[in-house]
Amino acid sequence: MSVTTAVFGLHAVRAVLVRRPEQVVRLLLAQGREDARVAEIRRLAAAQGCAVATVPGAELDRLVAGQAHQGAVAEIRATAPLNENGLLDLLVAAPAPALVLVLDGVTDPHNLGACLRTAEAAGATAVVAPRDRAVGLTPVVRKVAAGAAETMPFAQVTNLARTLRDLKGAGLWIVGTEAGAPQSLFDAELGGPLALVMGAEGSGMRRLTRECCDFCVSLPMQGAVESLNVSVAAGILLFEVLRQRHGHRR
Repeated sequence: MSVTTAVFGLHAVRAVLVRRPEQVVRLLLAQGREDARVAEIRRLAAAQGCAVATVPGAELDRLVAGQAHQGAVAEIRATAPLNENGLLDLLVAAPAPALVLVLDGVTDPHNLGACLRTAEAAGATAVVAPRDRAVGLTPVVRKVAAGAAETMPFAQVTNLARTLRDLKGAGLWIVGTEAGAPQSLFDAELGGPLALVMGAEGSGMRRLTRECCDFCVSLPMQGAVESLNVSVAAGILLFEVLRQRHGHRR
């Protein structure tokens, strides 16, 4: 029996209709909302043969536990996260060089959703997180990811340190991010196959995770702020890798 979950918000619902229409079980739209964005979603659903029901807004509120659904909720067949073996199989099949974003204990669903969206935009191979003490693919994560949760491979692993050693064995350099690391991100060579490791909000990387890194880099902070949100920092790192790989390294 397939497991279903909710995708809500106009942008996220539109994205899943465009990118993964086969996953949509049914589409629920709020009564009384018939603006241009809702009309577009209705057209997309009709073109894909997706069932649409118009329901009171209170029913949508109940389905998403009061989150801001913007009048649109799609019930979809949930994509199961990859496990350790699935991640390694993906790396073998993926075009080289691999680029993996590793999140060590990120618990805020908004941060995970933003990281998935940024990783997808940067052409990353996968996003990896531990199975315990970290957020998974919740409806809020899917909304913030705006469709990237349905296209960006996401792996949840039992033992993050062991997975990092497996990635190293597969030929990836493990690059940690840490405030105070002597090497700046912009001075590091990041053109080869990489796993970029970001620590949890506030606490950073765990000791065992740090010990698996080949080296660490820091962001050269210029102002009074000492650190950045993990999703913002991830975006800076991912796009620096992209810049170097496109031959624009200084």
